[in-house]
Formats: sequence, C-alpha cells, structure tokens
Amino acid sequence: MAYRNRKKNYPLYKTTHFKDFKEMIENVAERYPDRSAIRYKANPSSSEQQFYTYLQGRDIVRALATEWIAMGTGREKVAIIGEASPEWVFSYFSLMAMGAITVPVDKDLPVADIASILNTAECRFVVFSASCEKKVCELKELVPSLESFVQMNGEIAPYAIGYAEVERRGKEKLAAGDRSYLDLQIDPDELATIVFTSGTTGKGKGVMLSVTNICSDMEQGMYLFDITPKTMCVLPPHHTFGSTVNFVGHYAQGSEIYISAGLRYIMNELKEFRPSHLILVPLFVETFYKRILSTAEKQGKLKLLNGMRKFSNALRKVGIDLRPLFFKSVLSNFGGELKLIISGGAALNQEVIDFFESIGVVILNGYGITECAPLISANRNEYRKQGSVGLPILGGHVKIADPDENGEGEICYKGPNVMLGYYKNEEATREAFDGEGYFRTGDYGKIELEGNDQWLYITGRKKNLIIFSNGKNVYPEEIEADIQGVYGVGEVVVYAGESKSDPQKEVIVAEIYPDADALKLRGITDAQTYFDGEIKKINQKNVSYKTVGKVKIRTEEFPKTTSRKIIRFRIDKSID
Repeated sequence: MAYRNRKKNYPLYKTTHFKDFKEMIENVAERYPDRSAIRYKANPSSSEQQFYTYLQGRDIVRALATEWIAMGTGREKVAIIGEASPEWVFSYFSLMAMGAITVPVDKDLPVADIASILNTAECRFVVFSASCEKKVCELKELVPSLESFVQMNGEIAPYAIGYAEVERRGKEKLAAGDRSYLDLQIDPDELATIVFTSGTTGKGKGVMLSVTNICSDMEQGMYLFDITPKTMCVLPPHHTFGSTVNFVGHYAQGSEIYISAGLRYIMNELKEFRPSHLILVPLFVETFYKRILSTAEKQGKLKLLNGMRKFSNALRKVGIDLRPLFFKSVLSNFGGELKLIISGGAALNQEVIDFFESIGVVILNGYGITECAPLISANRNEYRKQGSVGLPILGGHVKIADPDENGEGEICYKGPNVMLGYYKNEEATREAFDGEGYFRTGDYGKIELEGNDQWLYITGRKKNLIIFSNGKNVYPEEIEADIQGVYGVGEVVVYAGESKSDPQKEVIVAEIYPDADALKLRGITDAQTYFDGEIKKINQKNVSYKTVGKVKIRTEEFPKTTSRKIIRFRIDKSID
C-alpha cells in the first residue's frame, strides 16, 4: 500500500530541553518522580519484574557520581563493558553527568580487541558486568593504564569494587553534606565519550562525541517522534543507537524502558511487558515479519491473512479501520499493544514496512550514523514517505555531494550532533569533512525537495559500491532488497566476485543464507536450483549490468556485529 501519510501543517511534538545529563536526570525526576523508568528481570526465567522509578534513578545517579568524583574519575577515560542492565544505564548516566570520558565497549569482542581499544583510549578505570569478569581479569595484564575496577553485579572479583559499594559510599557522602557533584558544572562541548565503531567494512575508529552532540541529537530528534509510554531495549548498549536513542532519548521523555534479558527471551518478554513501541534494527523487524508469515503458513492461514490485509486496506481507504480486531491474534505475539516501531541502522525493505502498516503497526524508517550521535533523519508518525528515511532533524542540514544525472551522490551532513572527530586520528578526521564543514557520511543517496521539506533517500554504502571496468556502478543494497523479497531467503549479501583464475572476470554474486524451515515447509530440497531460478526472474527485471551472475548458498549465518549488522569484509568473495 503506497502512502505519504501527512497532516496539513503537521506540528512538531513536545520535547524535553536539557543541555547535559545532570539536567536531564534531575528534570525528569521532578516531573515523574513515581513513574517506572527502568524495568527488568533479575532472573530471566522468572515472571517477576522489578523496576526503578525516576526519583530512584536520580538518587542512584547522584550517589554514583559523587563517589566517582571521590575516586578520581573526573576527565579520565572509563571503559564500560557489559550487557544492557540498570547498572549499565546508571553507570553511564552518572559518569556522563560528572564529566568523565566514557568508553562503551562491545562485551562480545575478543580480549585482544578490547585490550586494543582500552590501550588506545588509555583507560584508567573499567566498569564491567559479571559476564565479562574473565575477560577483565586478562585485561589487567594487557592494559597497563588500568588502575581501578568496578563490577556491576554478581560475586565481586577480589581485585574489584562492587557497584553497590560505590553507590553506598556516594550516599554516605551526600548525607554528610558532600556537594561535589550537586554543584559541579561541566563543559558540555568537551569530549564526553569515545565510541569505537563496529567496523563492518574494516577496522573501526574511535568516534569522539560531546554531551552537546548527544543531548542536542535527542532534544532535536524527539521533536519528530510521538513516542509511546512503554518501550523495550533489545539493542546492545555500547552502540549509539542503543545508548542514545533507547536510553537517553526515552529516559528524557519519561518513557518506561524494559531491558531485555537477551535474544532468547524476547518473544516471551514482549508478551509479558506488552510494549507500545520498539526501537529496532532492520534484521529484527525482518525476523518478526518472516516469523509471522511462516507461522501463518504452518497453520494453513497465510491465504486468509493476506486476504484480510487486502480487505482491511480497502476499508481504511473509506475511513474504516478494523486492524485491531482483524489482526488481534497476530499482534498478541508482541503483547497486543504494539503500535509503533522505529527502525534504523540499515535499509529496511518497503514490503516489510507496508506489511506491518497493514496489520496496525507503523514503522518509522530513519537514518543515522555513529559520527552523528547517531540520528540524522526520520519519518514521522503521521508524516511519512514511501522509500524515504525521512526528514533531517531540527538544526540539521543535509546536502548531496557531486550528484550524478539522477541526483545521487554522497550524503553530507552538518549539525550540532556531528562528532568532534576521530580519536588520535587527525588525518581521518580531516578526510571526513568537506570544505564547508559538512561530515561525509560515506553513504550514497538523493534528496527530493517538496516545499521546504527535504526527503532523504539512501541508495547504498560508498564502500560497498560495485564499480565495473565499463564505468557502470551498482549499489548492492538495491539488488539485496529485491532478493530479500524471495521466499526462503534468510539473509543475503551481494558483492563483486573475485576470480583467482581470471582477474578480469567481473560477476555479481548473491550469497544467500536460506531459511531452512521455510524451504522445508514448501518441500524445497534443492536450495541451489530453487534460488538460481528465483534470481533468474529478478535478473529479467533488471538492466543487464545489475544482473546476478552467480548464486552462492551458505550453510551458516553471515558474521555480524552485536548490533546485528553483517560484517561484509569477513565474507569470502572468491568464485572459483
């Protein structure tokens, strides 16, 4: 169902103004003292949920920040390693509020990679969860600069201080009249966090962000969204999409955040917590989409589901919306109250967006990048355009560098949320900006002007671009989007194949990881023959230089970052 949902003179939503983390935490506690802020399960297997109110959160942050100051963390680099948890959130908030420089680290990285990050950043402190204790024990020997260790949960290691003990000491100091944190004023424009990118196309860099970068991104970005009262965090906290959008953005607005205990618990947690909106990367959305379809097919109800969607869409054209009734059983798998999904981090197939729209869940497709803290643009609840990643956030400016005849070129962005630079890499920092101070995103796209509105479209990633000797350029993401619509495709990556025997040979390869259950359901036993035939159909629709010349079938998932992005540079691109 094609759409451009809009309201004439569609107003901006209310947002919360805050210049730094302390102001954010103090203000929201004053507005909603008794409202649940962070909800979680101490035991994932139990049905019992626990929570912290906004007033409790404020008191915890005050105590932690007071003790961090006493421990000497001011303007020092503090690594945070662990899964999402209340302890992670309050450690991050309190360190950012009192002026330390946080270094959020992917807990699933090998020890050597974590050591490299901590050595590069010269971290003196590390805050870690019990699940990372063995790695941290090794880091003691690999990172000479480390002096203090704080363990967030579990049985406290002999070399560490417990998070609860840090909080207790801080409370004692506050009770005794210590105002070191309460009276502290930080410079929000100074370096506040170093986020090492996941490096899906190679070695990552340390992105330097200030408090202003993060707070302005959420203050200006939240004008565009009408977020609902309850969300659920399933994203890794070390990534800016998780830490900034899920935590800072929602905490500031007073939205209750349920912290998932992990991927294997998500479906049960959705039913128990019943979120009204979710923040997801496309892979999660696509997984939910395929699960709905496969379940319907297994139950012999796929034809009925599609028929009801078609009928429902027809009714909506005449002002009758019965989606909550028609698709109640489908939506019950998500808790029954889900109304909105905000998706970002990669391209999302329009077919998936339209499907969820048809059953009553609006998907707001957006665009962001770590270097921009991360949000750059987004569609709005009732102001969306098919195929677009929306409008730039307030205060942000987008331009297309060196556009071709189709208006496509590199997306460049300028705004208060743009990074300070890359840590210890002045050359990369210089290369990242043009002569007018715009950040070069490395993504290709185009802008469609409509009045004063700039609708942004993403074509593909610059580093993924396939350039043939005849001068033709192919964006693999375009072909991947077509292939994702083929029944039985679990994951797909398109790239230029490399022939060892004939270096001049140029061929586009589609490497597919099949959905084995889906193929089995339809009795497809020869995946290679099946997908060869389906890709042939797609080739017939595309221009000659975009045709796939080889289909490779994988037996295991593609390697991914913890934010569920495929790591392209680890894929073997040989074709012989």
